[in-house]
Amino acid sequence: MAETPPDARRRNECARNAILDATVSLIGEVGYANVSIEAIARRAGVGKQTIYRWWPSKGAVVLDAATRSLDPVVLLPDTGDFLDDVRAQLKGIVERIADTGFGAAYRGVIAAGQSDDTLLEAVFDRIIEPNVGAFVARAARARDRDEIRADADVETLADVLYGFVEFRLLHALPVDPRHIDALVELAFRGVR
Repeated sequence: MAETPPDARRRNECARNAILDATVSLIGEVGYANVSIEAIARRAGVGKQTIYRWWPSKGAVVLDAATRSLDPVVLLPDTGDFLDDVRAQLKGIVERIADTGFGAAYRGVIAAGQSDDTLLEAVFDRIIEPNVGAFVARAARARDRDEIRADADVETLADVLYGFVEFRLLHALPVDPRHIDALVELAFRGVR
């Protein structure tokens, strides 16, 4: 009986996950500027060429790693209480920033994007736009349920809520649950 060769897709997915895990952990340890493709490859146990086969730059690897680490917490729940749902989502994001290398990775990608328009566009397309779009859709449902005023400017509300987190994240300022509680109370006072 012939032995079945290993599934290349599974091996690639394992390597991809190892690369993304290595990226976030290294950035959390030494910062974005001190991480190289070589260091990521070494930590992940892959060749540098494997990384360059899938990503064109360090910034692109870091963007994928940051996006993947954020994915579990950015989904905005719909429990029927918009204020509580937003508060829970924002606290999840803040925990992710505090508990992983996400904050440093995101700051590094934004910094690299200042001289790489393609990377900055990818940040917008993969992180900012989908999450703001989901918020606006959830806010529309909240409006239909009379959880917020019919004339509430939800785009500005999104800017206020997520802009606060982004500002503190990009400036390496602490964000903790009490900040989120105060932010949500202040922001929703104007739209309820």
